[in-house]
Amino acid sequence: MSTDSKDDLVFKALANGLRRQMLDAMRQEPQTTGMLCERFSNLDRCTVMQHLKVLEQAELVLVRREGRERWNHLNALPIQAIHDRWISQYAGHAMSVLSALQQDLDR
Repeated sequence: MSTDSKDDLVFKALANGLRRQMLDAMRQEPQTTGMLCERFSNLDRCTVMQHLKVLEQAELVLVRREGRERWNHLNALPIQAIHDRWISQYAGHAMSVLSALQQDLDR
């Protein structure tokens, strides 16, 4: 799979606010699917599993099975890759533009 295709999966996964909330829930510690179902009790188990599948396809969630339990672990590496590829480069450019503007204003 190409880097662009992987990035597309990450952007798609992060585009949904509920999936971002799920990732936030996993930030402190891994969560079982049951724990996530309890936390998002307004959703049925099937919907939670569908969101987890999107996160897993984007490699934002790594799954480890222990007996009957499915432990979902946050994998922040794809987010870091997005940051390195997209955000940091554009942020650097924006800072240079703001710096030039500040210099113009100071004159």
